[in-house]
Amino acid sequence: MEAPAAAELVRQFKLDRILNQDQNGRRVTLLGSINSAPAILTAERAAFPADLSTLQAFHSALTQINNLGDNDIYRWYLASSGITESAPPDLKLNLIYPCTDKHIKKYSPQTVRMVTETPEIYKTHVRPYMQRMRDEGRLNWVFNIIEGRAEQEDVLLRDPGKGSKDGEDERFLLAPDLNWDRKTLTSLHLLALVERRDIWSLRDLRKKHVEWLKHMREKILDAVVKLYEESGIEKDMLKLYVHYQPTYYHFHIHVVHVMAEATSTQSTGKAFGLENLISQLETMAGGPEASMADVSLTYYLGTAHDLWSVIFQSVKDGNKKV
Repeated sequence: MEAPAAAELVRQFKLDRILNQDQNGRRVTLLGSINSAPAILTAERAAFPADLSTLQAFHSALTQINNLGDNDIYRWYLASSGITESAPPDLKLNLIYPCTDKHIKKYSPQTVRMVTETPEIYKTHVRPYMQRMRDEGRLNWVFNIIEGRAEQEDVLLRDPGKGSKDGEDERFLLAPDLNWDRKTLTSLHLLALVERRDIWSLRDLRKKHVEWLKHMREKILDAVVKLYEESGIEKDMLKLYVHYQPTYYHFHIHVVHVMAEATSTQSTGKAFGLENLISQLETMAGGPEASMADVSLTYYLGTAHDLWSVIFQSVKDGNKKV
């Protein structure tokens, strides 16, 4: 009997069960059989094509576009790539409309550099930059959530806080990150947004905030475990971190499943573990006002970022002494 052609082996594969699903659901490993012999088949989505005509055809074939939510200029959807009319949505779409030049820079390929931001650089250059970004209205979508104008059906938790003017300064909410498909638990990604507006980034954290941060951490972990108890998520299956530089200057904490694919935004030089931040604040010399603004931070920065072109490029070239 002639051996089947290589392509024919795939067609003869009979599925028994899923062994694993990773890469945020883009790769699946299946256990089955071919001619009664056990076989493992791994399927992974290929990279998107780079030519415009093929991408235009791909866009035209999209079906079952279901809106997951929208807020200000941001919108997100589930859609089907059109494999069959009855196939469930297999694509997560994010739409920014109208987008700005800063969005275009952010999503374009760019080289990254490691930079060291001293307390003086932060005070003299970075803090004023943060102020300008906030003044341009880039936080409207955050305030829409906090003030109840958008995404309220997605808010998973509103914590009243404790111990400060009836908790006004310690309130926070928990909601899905817009990049999560909201169904793949091993790629779970949530955001904890504080309601107070005086903390723009981890630079504003002070020694006096330690108890608040500990309280918020425990509340977040308890809430996520309760929300997804049917999936078996436990506290030690979650990691909490803060970005620096963050995408937007309003303090927030990322909550991610430990099995989620570790993208560059979770790597050293971008993500600062919440537990490590708390420990650093606890052991920091000085009184309650001792601050993360008083230490040097080393992180990576894209060369398309304004902070690179305006500040750190000059520091690297020796033209800016700070």
